[in-house]
Amino acid sequence: MPVPSLAAPAHALSVVEAAAARRAHEDRADALTAAHRARRRRGEKHAVEDFLFTYYPFSPARLRRWHPGWDTAYDAAADLGTDGESVIADVDEAGHRSWYLDDAGQVVHRRADVVRYIAERGDALGFMTRLLSASSLTRRRPEFGCFGLHEWAMVHRVPEGEQRHEDLPLRLSPMGTDAVVERENLVCSHIDAFRFFTPSAAPRNALEPTRATQVQNDNPACLHVGMDLYKWAMKLTPLVPSSLVLDCFEHARETRVLDMEASPYDVRPLGYGVVAIETPAGKAEYVRRQRALAVRAEELRGRLLAVVAPLAAVPAG
Repeated sequence: MPVPSLAAPAHALSVVEAAAARRAHEDRADALTAAHRARRRRGEKHAVEDFLFTYYPFSPARLRRWHPGWDTAYDAAADLGTDGESVIADVDEAGHRSWYLDDAGQVVHRRADVVRYIAERGDALGFMTRLLSASSLTRRRPEFGCFGLHEWAMVHRVPEGEQRHEDLPLRLSPMGTDAVVERENLVCSHIDAFRFFTPSAAPRNALEPTRATQVQNDNPACLHVGMDLYKWAMKLTPLVPSSLVLDCFEHARETRVLDMEASPYDVRPLGYGVVAIETPAGKAEYVRRQRALAVRAEELRGRLLAVVAPLAAVPAG
């Protein structure tokens, strides 16, 4: 893969184009986070929808920030309101936007500071690129035998009322829930799911995933691997265009629905269904939906790699 030139972006947006793109992104982000923000004001929690803001360290305000992507510059005047004040949050008193450079000229063009990103986050960029590449369906055979049992393993032998989502009842009795974990094969390969297994469930897992082996272990069909595309997209800003970040967010939110519908929790009071993975019919339903999500995740993964893989070849310094 040829090393790209970082001297100048391939595209430049006018002030009108950039302002319109930013507003469209902010409107879309606001719509996606409206319910969460309203609940937060009321002091309420939602075990399914709030997950993306508690499990991942990204606030609605950060998700709302518009980035055109590393190969697109834009007229810096688009960041100013009619009063000359900045209309975006990540600009300092001197008018400099975080992780951006301004190219002086008749029109000041603002672009992502790729050189700084590579210098300061080059190792992280390399890791994320390797992980995304290795977990592609073209590189690794997907495994569809986990049936979402990670959520069950997180409550194995936990006293009633002390489970992670204490505001949700279990679908089965605690004894029945434990029995599912004990008779099924636990094959979780994702470190950030496995690390929440209870001490009694962890030894039952066929694998012992670690952060060091994540590149070798991440399964393209894993729900958490698919949800993590949102995490990587956010960590890769401002290199990744915001439209792709929001696409990953929407995919993660849809994936979380299956994650919880197949869990031991009863999410029907929240308006969701049940995927009873303790039954043959439930297992079949889980795999059917898991396959569809894996296809969508692969499309998003490919788009992320198309953006950042060329940069991973650029040496730091």
